Amino acid sequence: MFPRVRLRRLRRTERLREMVAEASLSVRNLVYPVFVDESIERRVPVESMPGQWRLPVGELPALAEELVSLGIPAVMLFGIPAEKDARGEVSVKPEGVVQRAVRTLKRAAGDELLVITDVCLCEYTTHGHCGIVEGREVLNDPTLEILARQAVSHAEAGADVVAPSDMMDGRVAAIRQALDDAGFERVAIMSYSAKYASAFYSPFRDAARSAPAFGDRRSYQMDFRNAREALREVEMDAAEGADIVMVKPALAYLDVIARVRERFSLPVAAYNVSGEYAMLKAASAAGWLDERAAVLEVLTAIRRAGADVILTYHALEAARWLEEVR
Repeated sequence: MFPRVRLRRLRRTERLREMVAEASLSVRNLVYPVFVDESIERRVPVESMPGQWRLPVGELPALAEELVSLGIPAVMLFGIPAEKDARGEVSVKPEGVVQRAVRTLKRAAGDELLVITDVCLCEYTTHGHCGIVEGREVLNDPTLEILARQAVSHAEAGADVVAPSDMMDGRVAAIRQALDDAGFERVAIMSYSAKYASAFYSPFRDAARSAPAFGDRRSYQMDFRNAREALREVEMDAAEGADIVMVKPALAYLDVIARVRERFSLPVAAYNVSGEYAMLKAASAAGWLDERAAVLEVLTAIRRAGADVILTYHALEAARWLEEVR
């Protein structure tokens, strides 16, 4: 074939490379995850996630203005309540931290910013697990009712999308039915369909104060050795009414993202999680990596694998870098 075929011809100039690029990254693909803390009045840095903060509700209008100005289309809210209980009942209160945060963002940005809410119990329970606990067992079916109530309370506050991350079987169907019964047929569900039990969540648990008080989450989150099982999880969530399916984490699971994209026609989201963020931050701070180049490469790789939506703590920086590149 050589010299008739020379693959380097299409790499010769920047314009040629741009024209034939197979994957592209846009600010429109990004979602910015935010920790909202009910117990603080000023932002508090997350030590394990340099550049990230726990924010009071009062600082959300300024954040909304920044996100809109950068063209970032959506925010994902994680609530940190002042008090917790054994069942996570605090998560469904009309004046709960997420409910107040949703209303604040909607007043500040209206339809210019899509508001997505995490639906789970781990941030609201004294034991830190994602479902109702009896003894040391996390109960699946009793958890569905409170997750559905939480999703409806978020929709009542104005959430555009609810995102169940608990990994209980049947929760998408329960949430979809509850939303529809409450008149929220237009509220979408972005399901954490293939959420793995991962070592890369540690900084998040530090930020959200949601580490389990006993045991771990391997009895309900996926085994990181499995990929075919992820396809079954996605298939079940799609059948139950999920509008978007998610793979979490992203960077160590590009193969799973690719397999989900190939099999299913639903929009696919991927969560570039806290540990992946912290690794790049630490390496960049040590001078071992060019942060901008590494972040844009990683996010583009997630797009190349097939993700339509990327949740990333680098969203603000990535938006600025993409504008510079453009």
